[in-house]
Amino acid sequence: MNLPEQSASHDQRADGARLLRVTHDTHYQYSARVEYAQHQSWLHPRETPRQQVLDFSLDVKPSPDLISTELDTFGNRRYFFALNQPHDELLVRSSSLVRVMPPRLAAAASGERPPVIADPSSCNASAWETIRASLSYRAGQAYDPACEFTFASIYAARHAELARYAAPSFTPGRALVQAAWELMQRIHEDFDYASNSTEVTTTALDALAMRRGVCQDFAHVLIGALRSLGLAARYVSGYLLTQPPPGKPRLIGADASHAWAEVYDPAWPEDGGWLQLDPTNNRAPGDDYVVLATGRDYADVAPLRGVIRGGGSEHALTVGVTVEPLTDRAATEPS
Repeated sequence: MNLPEQSASHDQRADGARLLRVTHDTHYQYSARVEYAQHQSWLHPRETPRQQVLDFSLDVKPSPDLISTELDTFGNRRYFFALNQPHDELLVRSSSLVRVMPPRLAAAASGERPPVIADPSSCNASAWETIRASLSYRAGQAYDPACEFTFASIYAARHAELARYAAPSFTPGRALVQAAWELMQRIHEDFDYASNSTEVTTTALDALAMRRGVCQDFAHVLIGALRSLGLAARYVSGYLLTQPPPGKPRLIGADASHAWAEVYDPAWPEDGGWLQLDPTNNRAPGDDYVVLATGRDYADVAPLRGVIRGGGSEHALTVGVTVEPLTDRAATEPS
C-alpha cells in the first residue's frame, strides 16, 4: 500500500501522540550452507509510560521450525526461533506500529537545555550524591531495582578514567539531571561521530581513549561515566524517525537501529524516574524515537544474535530500517 504524503501537522494525534510505523530488515547471506541455527531477537518495541505498541509482527525466512517469546530479566520482549533445515541465507523482518507521546519536561532541540534542566529545583530533582548514597548497599535499606544498573557490565566498566571524565560536570550538590545533561553535551562536543571507526565489541574505555565512535559508543561512554560515579545508568536500543518534519534537521542514526542512555533519579517525575539522554544528537529523545529494549549495555539487547552450524568462514550482512509517521486513518488500513 502506498501511504499519502504526510505533513508535520497530520502525523500527530490531538493528544500530542505520534503514530510511527517501523520496518527493520536483517539479511544474512552465508558463504556456505548453514545446517541448523538458533537465534534470539530483541526487535519488539518496549511498552513504556510514553510508548504503546499497537501492532507487531516478526517474519523469518526460511520459516522457523520453532518460535517462542518471553520477557527477559529487564522486561524486554525476547523472541527465540530455531531453524533445523539447511539454508544459505536468513531474512528477519520486524514490523511495528507504535504510539509515542512526547516528553513533558525534557523536550528540547539539539544543543538546548529544557527549562526544567536549567532550573531543576522546579521538579524537586535530587543532588547526585544523594542518589549515589541511596543506591549504595546498606543493611536494612529498601531494595531499589535501579541498583542493578550501577554495576560494571561487558562494555561499560566502572573505571577511574571514566569517573575523571565525568567529574567536571558533577560538582558538589549539583542536581543529578543537570549534571548528567551537561555530561551528555560534553560527550557530543568532545567525540567525533565516525561510521565504521569502532566494532560492536568496542568498550566505553576504548571509545574514551579514541574520542570517536558511533551511537553505541557514545551511549556506552555516558553509561560507564555515570556508573563510575556510583549512579544507575542503562542502555537503550531503538530507532529514530527516518524523515524529519519539514524544516527539522535529519538526526544522526536514522536508517539504522540507534542507541542512547538513561540515568536514574527517583524524584524525576517522568518516565518512571529515568531521564533519557542521546549524546549522539545532543538532546533528550522525543516522540520521534522508538524504544526497543533496555539493558546494562549492548550485549543485553543486540537486535539479533544466534549460533549456527556451518555457514562458512564469511557472511554478508545487510540491515535496513525505515521509520515513518502515519495518520490515524493510514494506521488502520491494511498494508
